[in-house]
Amino acid sequence: MSQDQVNAGTLAINGGAPVRTEPFPGWPVFDDREERLLLEVLHSGKWGELTGDKVTTFAARFAEFQGAKYGVCVPNGTMALQIGLKALGVGPGDEVITTPYTFVATASAALLLGAKPVFVDVRADTCNLDPERIEAAITPKTKVIAPVHIGGQPADMDGILEIARKHGLRVLEDACQAWGAEWKSQRVGALGDLGTFSFQAGKNINAGEGGIVVTNDPELAELSWSLHNVGRVRGGAWYQHEILGWNFRMTEWQGAILLAQLDRLPEQEVVREKAARYLDSALGEIEGVAPIGVDSRVTRHAHHLYPIRYDRNRFGGKSRDEFLAAYKAEGIDCVSPGYVPLTSSPAIHRSIAEMFGTESLAQLDTCPIAEEVSRDVFWLNQMALLGDQRALDDIVSAIRKIQAAWN
Repeated sequence: MSQDQVNAGTLAINGGAPVRTEPFPGWPVFDDREERLLLEVLHSGKWGELTGDKVTTFAARFAEFQGAKYGVCVPNGTMALQIGLKALGVGPGDEVITTPYTFVATASAALLLGAKPVFVDVRADTCNLDPERIEAAITPKTKVIAPVHIGGQPADMDGILEIARKHGLRVLEDACQAWGAEWKSQRVGALGDLGTFSFQAGKNINAGEGGIVVTNDPELAELSWSLHNVGRVRGGAWYQHEILGWNFRMTEWQGAILLAQLDRLPEQEVVREKAARYLDSALGEIEGVAPIGVDSRVTRHAHHLYPIRYDRNRFGGKSRDEFLAAYKAEGIDCVSPGYVPLTSSPAIHRSIAEMFGTESLAQLDTCPIAEEVSRDVFWLNQMALLGDQRALDDIVSAIRKIQAAWN
């Protein structure tokens, strides 16, 4: 047996040749469309939302894309969450029910308004908020339920909306990873009272930073607009401030890029969907790795992430993190261990203890499934799903190689 043959079976982390040496597709994707629109902004001299037309045009187009009547653009998704919660009446002492398996902004947006995030565990099959656990967490202080459409898969909106209606609660969808995603053929964001999206640098629609609040409620739309524009009202005087608000206005530069990115999204959606279906099939033949389940009522998945559940017992007892180190060494670097549950976040612990007392920390020990998910699930990011067939085959081959070496 030649040395090359030996190295073919030797893990790269142990000195063997890696499965893949080529990079995955780069991000962001852009072309002359972004350049043309940015130059229009430059030469117009109208660089701010209140003087130009790029932000307002994008807000209208994106809202329509998501099946909503109104959209208000803001500088990032975190600000969108703050605007949304504030518009729904969340303030000091209120409670917001949400998932612990999410980015910190879902909870910090509530805390920055003086409200307490109340974490409800996720479903093991989808990693999304479990509606069957929500009612036990409702108290007289509960104001909003904030589901998160993790990785681009809509949460169980039927169950969530039913509970919200029963208890007179508002629903804010954290759809920051769910552009174009559909629940029962209706796009997310306006299924609840308000929805928020992010256009941060790693997102499927990317302006470096950016966010939007969408809704079908005209009063919530006007309130969101006022909150993002220092409390002004449309048509009012420049120094007419009817409520207290923030300066959360998006720049025309972001709006210009987003118009081009939105035009490109449908063609990328097709590529991501095809890649996900191929991986579903290929990984289904390997014991020990299983794609996260997709609810049958999800009619379109945004595929921002491709989560995979890892079973160490099929990989020689090696931990998920040991697997990821070997996987990256094989050239599959577009992976992540995913979220640390917010129930384990030092920042969340400190904030809740300072604002609501240390006795409130006991509630953070009630989400064992999210803790399990954080140990056993890893993600392929969206760049992996934009790769060609060879890239997808390498993703699968590297897993097979590692498993063979460890068993």
